[in-house]
Amino acid sequence: MRDPSNAIVEANEPSADQGEARPLEVSIIVPTFNERENVIALLQRLQTVLNGTVFEVVFVDDDSPDGTAELIRQVARTAPRVRVIQRIGRRGLASAGLEGMLSSSAPCIAIMDADLQHDESILPIMLEKIRSGMYDLVVGSRNVQGGGMGTFAPERVALSQLGRWVSKLISRHELSDPMSGYFMLTRDFFDEVMRRTTGVGFKILLDLVASSPRPVRVAEVPYVFRTRQHGESKLDINVGVEYLYLVSDKLVGRWLPIRFVVFCLVGLGGVAVYLGALWALYRGLGYSFSAALIAAILLAMVGNFALNNMLTYRDRRRRGGRFVTGLLLFCAACSVGSLSNYAVAKFLVASGIWWPIASLCGLAIASVWNFGATGIVIWGAPQRTTRPGSLNSGRNAST
Repeated sequence: MRDPSNAIVEANEPSADQGEARPLEVSIIVPTFNERENVIALLQRLQTVLNGTVFEVVFVDDDSPDGTAELIRQVARTAPRVRVIQRIGRRGLASAGLEGMLSSSAPCIAIMDADLQHDESILPIMLEKIRSGMYDLVVGSRNVQGGGMGTFAPERVALSQLGRWVSKLISRHELSDPMSGYFMLTRDFFDEVMRRTTGVGFKILLDLVASSPRPVRVAEVPYVFRTRQHGESKLDINVGVEYLYLVSDKLVGRWLPIRFVVFCLVGLGGVAVYLGALWALYRGLGYSFSAALIAAILLAMVGNFALNNMLTYRDRRRRGGRFVTGLLLFCAACSVGSLSNYAVAKFLVASGIWWPIASLCGLAIASVWNFGATGIVIWGAPQRTTRPGSLNSGRNAST
């Protein structure tokens, strides 16, 4: 089998009669997590379809335990146009894609998965459309004539179609496949939108398009989605959750940090749990009001902590013994918030403020305290992200 590193070298080194190296034309950014078995095959396929094009492949690896980054480094020792960015403590396809694009100096940038499900044969078509100067963005679409979802299960097809419908809430541009993870764009367009992106979750295409302050010149190229041959799909419930985070951030992120919004939504769920448990224990099972009240408060706190740990701070999730210590700290911090809620509401009522307004004021102050205190003490100080309040998490997934 031909060494892919040699192939990449041959494609990018100048020939004897050229005199000097040709300029880099396109960077292909490939986010990875546990994709070691696909790396060599992907490089071989890229060399075949882009033969004669000066390109580089930038893998952005989220510290894969299967040694993906180590294998890429081995290849890169003899292939100067193959690079790897190994991220420690940071996860997420969207943020990985952004970091990879920021590291590129090429005038054209492509994003594709490492799992070989994206049809590399359309890359030259995409590149020609970009070179024409008529388009900012060229999307590999499964939803135009000639494209297809392959052997996707019906529920995944339905999920993709649902995502297409939801995308219309935040994007003025009609994309046939806004959930696509396969596209090419100009460096100039990326520079226009990169500071407005959210960097949340998996769907970076929609993030880029929705971040544009002007109409985006888009072309679409059909392709048929392939079946994964090696490794495991990263598609799980987090894909849907983080897609909703992206949509929510684009809708309200300019006014409120999305993490705070999620924290408050979890808190509202805790109120429902608290009231339901209180009614069940006190009215249904006949416990004393004091006993039912204490149990309901504890149950709501445990539920709130578990959901915040799983959703709001899933990129800093506490597990094992750290989950228990985090729960204790959460209860302690929220107890301080509850006391401040009580003190503020009581003061306002005594000052003649209508009791519902006073209660809401106390609740607002307690919520801000709980969010700030628990976020710093339990889940660590906020990390730097693309935008304040955005969440960086998750792993590669295809929908």
